[in-house]
Amino acid sequence: MVTGIAGFLGSHLARALLSRGWEVVGVDSLVGGYEDNVPSGAKFVRGDCNDLPLMRELTRGAEVVYHCAATAYEGLSVFSPKLVTENVVGATASVLSAACATGVRRFVHCSSMARYGDSPVPFVESMEPRPVDPYGIGKVASEALVKNLCAVHGLEWTIAVPHNVYGPGQKYDDPFRNVAAIFANRMLRGEQPFIYGDGGQRRCFSYVDDVVGPLLLMGAESPAVGRVVNLGPDDEFVTVLELAKLVADVVGIELAPRFVQDRPLEVRDATCSADLARDLLGYESTVPLRRGVEALVAWVRERGPRPFRYHLPLEIVTDKTPDTWRKRLM
Repeated sequence: MVTGIAGFLGSHLARALLSRGWEVVGVDSLVGGYEDNVPSGAKFVRGDCNDLPLMRELTRGAEVVYHCAATAYEGLSVFSPKLVTENVVGATASVLSAACATGVRRFVHCSSMARYGDSPVPFVESMEPRPVDPYGIGKVASEALVKNLCAVHGLEWTIAVPHNVYGPGQKYDDPFRNVAAIFANRMLRGEQPFIYGDGGQRRCFSYVDDVVGPLLLMGAESPAVGRVVNLGPDDEFVTVLELAKLVADVVGIELAPRFVQDRPLEVRDATCSADLARDLLGYESTVPLRRGVEALVAWVRERGPRPFRYHLPLEIVTDKTPDTWRKRLM
């Protein structure tokens, strides 16, 4: 079972599972994904992970649950904490409850680099989590639920920490997340990107194919059972402004970004060590950032750039709320 199967990571994972002969059932509310992302061959149910009876129905008979679904909106969580917490902590509790009740063997939980907050880089799994925003707090709480309930009810568990995953299939008309996809969509629409602060925030970006392989092993093999493992590259550490320049070069336009106010609680430098993933899961970064951006831009260009949809509510609107959201500038 794959939660978030219409989402970016969940759909790629489901496709890979099917190609290896697994039977796959998936659930998605379509808040953060596209229905045509769902691979043919998977049984798809449109529904909410907070619907416990539905989760029991879908986990019954499943050997492995991959919990990829979440309202993965770190920046937005500062302004819509109820929405994000319900769909991170609440959804995890619901899927876990169902998995424990229906005899699932292994629970693979997708956490987030937000668990590390503003810890020194590179982030390593042995660090004590120190999240700085509601999304990160919710992810740490969800990890604790996974460890607690799986221990009590006898499920194997493993926690993946993918970071800044991008590539074809990513929701690119979402103004609240997915910076590479937002840049690509705006530039292909003939518009300049918005950049929060000075654009000096540094990140490593994970091409989706490089993350899916280790996730497959987490469900089928045993080296990572009972472990938290970072998934993503620890090279090509770039600023957001450098990423914008790269996307502009690939699209073929001259970059003239629109700088706007910083987002509250945004971490300046964030990247993870991949040493443990290399040791346990044979992880390697095979797709350089430029090649990955070229694939993303080609995919958005083929589908056609789209207007941005402000599809989620702002619960807290103050002068700290980014104008890109409050005034719907995109």
